[in-house]
Amino acid sequence: MAPCYPQKSWNDAQFDVLTLIIRTPKKTKRDADNTDEADKNGDPNNTDQQHNMEYYVHYLNHDRRLDEWCSISRFQLDTLDSSHRHVSLQKQHTSSRKRKSTASDAMHKANQELAELEREHEEMTKVKNIHNIVIGNWDVETWYFSPYPSEFSPCETLFICEFCLKYMKHKCSYRKHKECCEKRRPPGREIYRENNLSVFEIDGKENRVYCQNLCLLAKLFLDHKTLYYDVDPFWFYIVTEVDNEGAHVVGYFSKEKVSAEDYNLACILTFPQHQKSGYGKFIISLSYELSKREKKVGSPEKPLSDLGKISYRSYWTHVLMHLLSQSSKQGKMKSLSIKAISTITAIKVEDILSTFQSLNMIQYWKGQHVIKVRQDLIKDYMKNSKPIRLCKSEYLTWEK
Repeated sequence: MAPCYPQKSWNDAQFDVLTLIIRTPKKTKRDADNTDEADKNGDPNNTDQQHNMEYYVHYLNHDRRLDEWCSISRFQLDTLDSSHRHVSLQKQHTSSRKRKSTASDAMHKANQELAELEREHEEMTKVKNIHNIVIGNWDVETWYFSPYPSEFSPCETLFICEFCLKYMKHKCSYRKHKECCEKRRPPGREIYRENNLSVFEIDGKENRVYCQNLCLLAKLFLDHKTLYYDVDPFWFYIVTEVDNEGAHVVGYFSKEKVSAEDYNLACILTFPQHQKSGYGKFIISLSYELSKREKKVGSPEKPLSDLGKISYRSYWTHVLMHLLSQSSKQGKMKSLSIKAISTITAIKVEDILSTFQSLNMIQYWKGQHVIKVRQDLIKDYMKNSKPIRLCKSEYLTWEK
């Protein structure tokens, strides 16, 4: 269906501009076999038919996790405007002609191939294929498309065992599996235990199926994740809450076994039902504690998601401000260089500089970056700083 740009009402007062991605009958809206045929045969001018249709919409300038199915009654049809599409296409053609005339043939071909891959990815993943998942005691609405095998998607609800991560399409299969599944914790070795918080390290090569299932599950909540099946070159660190029933997964991160760019984290996710509980900062701090044990500095793979950027900037600010406050009290500020901070925290120099720049606490003097100490800012931050959940080195049993 061709994109257009109507507005949809929120609370009868506010409006958001959106683009229509697909139109499908209500009764079969997630039936892949019928969707295309219904869209071809449908008459957009038939009012009765319009009210029996649902529309999958994307809100412009918003993250795709907000995409949803809407009925026609939620649209302000008098705001329909398709001119944006024609302008956008015209700009695309114009910029394409300019690139052809200015770029080399090899570069132009590479850009075309990259753009084609981006278009294929966008086309393939633009509609969520699984609406929600049942995992443990949670019923969770998904955010994005995930490439589960065709026999399991598209579907309304996917049932997932919280211990072995096996996925099922039918509730009866899920019940039977829960009765016979003997797993009560992730595979691999436990490397961290603090009260009921436990972390397991898993080799993607040794536990391939579990890690592949984890990646498929994580993709439901990560937009640009591309690692699904090639898990062999990665370590996976699974964060769990432990009770009498077993170790329940709350989040994870993965990292390459060998990284030429010194990345200490590839993917990070706290599952939605466990967000706002401090696990994001804990997972980030765990990745840096492992870097310290390896006697390396590290950085997450870029680009970060919007939530990832917020979490990392918050973590870096917390660590750096606490270090500056402590050094100030001990009278060690003069000996605290950017390099020294990187060694102490395992945070890469580039990430330290970007954080200090965001705080307006860096200046370039005599050919090098120097920390511009702002005691007022440090004191104010420490005064309003709230305790956050971090990895405690004494509970980490991992060794290189």
